[in-house]
Amino acid sequence: MEYTIKQMNYIEAEMISKWRYTEPYSIYNMDDSRESIEELLNGSYYSVLDSQDNLIGYYCFGESAQVPVGKQFGAYKSEEYIDIGLGIRPDLCGKGIGIEFLRKGMEFGQNQLHIKNFRLTVADFNQRAIKVYERVGFKKVTSFERISENDKIKFGVMIYMNTDI
Repeated sequence: MEYTIKQMNYIEAEMISKWRYTEPYSIYNMDDSRESIEELLNGSYYSVLDSQDNLIGYYCFGESAQVPVGKQFGAYKSEEYIDIGLGIRPDLCGKGIGIEFLRKGMEFGQNQLHIKNFRLTVADFNQRAIKVYERVGFKKVTSFERISENDKIKFGVMIYMNTDI
């Protein structure tokens, strides 16, 4: 599939903030708030369009791709890695495009942002995503838990070194 990757604009950010994932993936839902849209417009997010210019997902790089509580567990200490985050439009999840989608994001990061080694964070229950990440070559190196009033979620931190994508 042919992808166009570009700096996210307001309309795309607004659309993404309204995406709704089914359980158990609802932790990835945004709240359609001004704050969510502003986060998507902070300069570290990139929209992904298909060949018909349909918004199919996004990538983010750096601190925006980290789970904030992971910092207190030292999950992001190494500066040898740059974090990558990604999201695929809910109706396209589970359709077999994950490996290609991740590889395109890594190619973009490598070619446009000069990233050599990637790190990502994924909820342990998200086995569908973990399988994609492992197939691309990511290896789990640590984990941490985020505890809130409503839930407790364990996250794995995975790395990819010396990229030859």
